[in-house]
Amino acid sequence: MATIYEVAKLAGVSPATVSRVFNGMGVSEDKTAAVRDAARQLGFTPNRTARTLRRQASEVIALVIPDIENPYFTEMARGVEDVASEAGYSVVLCNTDSRVDKEATYLQIAISEHMAGVILAAASDHSDLDELLARGRPVVAVDRGTGYDIDGVVMANRQAGQAATENLVQAGYTRIACLTGPEHVETAYERAQGWRGVMARHFPELDLDPLLRYSTFRVDGGREVMEELLGSAEPPDAIVAANNLLGVGAIQVLTEHGMTPPKMGVAVIGSLPFTTLTPSAVTVVRLPARHMGVTAAKMLLGRIGGDTQPARTVVLRNEVQPARI
Repeated sequence: MATIYEVAKLAGVSPATVSRVFNGMGVSEDKTAAVRDAARQLGFTPNRTARTLRRQASEVIALVIPDIENPYFTEMARGVEDVASEAGYSVVLCNTDSRVDKEATYLQIAISEHMAGVILAAASDHSDLDELLARGRPVVAVDRGTGYDIDGVVMANRQAGQAATENLVQAGYTRIACLTGPEHVETAYERAQGWRGVMARHFPELDLDPLLRYSTFRVDGGREVMEELLGSAEPPDAIVAANNLLGVGAIQVLTEHGMTPPKMGVAVIGSLPFTTLTPSAVTVVRLPARHMGVTAAKMLLGRIGGDTQPARTVVLRNEVQPARI
């Protein structure tokens, strides 16, 4: 069986560089490629068990998300897996259903199984990371904050809500409702605040409270609040859906009532499944979910590799694709 020294010799680098490559630490792209090519030629496989015992951490990271059925999170997971796999790490995908108790179980498993780190889309603002952080396991928050001083990658959520709403205003809609997720979830609250700011600026006389509906970030949540809005004394003439699944549910109801765009304006934050409606019928605020996963994985691997700089948060911008009716 080939040794690390043979790999280093063939790749033209030091054994330390080979070790850094397989530990997911910062190495230039050309040296990384040379090391991995040499390892393939020699049939070299790192001794994972020995390395786990030596480092007191496995080469496994946990990705903890609230809804595995949401394409937004599966796209993000793909970005995480791409980066982790290239660095020699495996990813365990954990679905919490936005339940704090399930999340706590998965975080405890990450500790007991000596996982190298965790990427977490928190189930709520009450997520408990105390023990995980006390044991020195790095955590990177994605999509939403945690209240802890840790690295994070988030979308420009308030700006996304603003962009979606402004697009509908410019299209001539005046009574625009907002369908968003649980109020205690940062993503839901911030996107709603973006909507509120635009509406207050353009229509200061309008009472916005009846037009704001908190629900789940799921299809049934979108269906429920859309039915409520259509049955209200003063229905909206347009809606902003604060995530893709809320948008799917709302569009299902509008279709059933014969009110698809442009009869009812629709703007959705997050990409819709391509079968939902003709893509040009809905304004979509695209979120770079895969880039979020890539960025979070790189930050986590940096921490695993010894990065000690202060915690930082990366904010990713979105892109608006206006409806074309």
